[in-house]
Amino acid sequence: MDENKIDELADVLGSTSRVAVLTGAGISAESGIPTFRGSQGLWRQFRAEELATPEAFERDPKLVWEWYDWRRKLIGEAEPNAGHRTLSAWQRRFPSLSLITQNIDGLHELAGSRDPLELHGNIWKTRCLRDGTVRENRDVPLSEVPPRCPDCGEWLRPHVVWFGEPLDSRVLDEAFRLCSSCQVMFVIGTSAVVHPAAALPLAAAEAGAVLVEVNPEPTPLTRAADFSFRAQSGGLLPLLDRKLGTRRAP
Repeated sequence: MDENKIDELADVLGSTSRVAVLTGAGISAESGIPTFRGSQGLWRQFRAEELATPEAFERDPKLVWEWYDWRRKLIGEAEPNAGHRTLSAWQRRFPSLSLITQNIDGLHELAGSRDPLELHGNIWKTRCLRDGTVRENRDVPLSEVPPRCPDCGEWLRPHVVWFGEPLDSRVLDEAFRLCSSCQVMFVIGTSAVVHPAAALPLAAAEAGAVLVEVNPEPTPLTRAADFSFRAQSGGLLPLLDRKLGTRRAP
């Protein structure tokens, strides 16, 4: 990693009060969570794209929930990594740090982050098909598959955004508002190709924010970033945090 660039970024952050962060699958992969997509994401003979849809749930809710039950077990064995923990600590360092994530694993909250904005929902929450009530459920394995609403007996579905479904407009609008008002935006472990999330860093840049990319591989965002580090968050962010420790907080 380029120490000079890290020092330069630390200088920028030393006079920054409003930070936004967008995280993607890469930060979860550092904790050992698979993507559940493509050939590596096969479960039985199914791909994620065949199961994470409203049509699949309508056709066979038990099969879909068996897959989510299996996923919840794998995710439940994972722990937040140093990248998650540093972002949590930064909510105390900076007057304003807004955390936006494409991940559904809940690791940011487990690391201590407050109120992460979850673009794609949360695998540890369920939603009633009748009245839309959302509840947390961390039972592993589930006691009943598919689970039913304790109030009305209707089936519950995972509180996640499936293929073919739009993101919650309120969540997305808030994400754009936060990105458009930040001074520095970190984009961590995301391919920067899945829309509308991929448009968030561009909205920040158009509003004058400094863009910081942290990703082991280059992405379509790399050329637009002011700082782009080919690194994992668990290595880069703690190092940057130590550099910040030598500077006066804003």
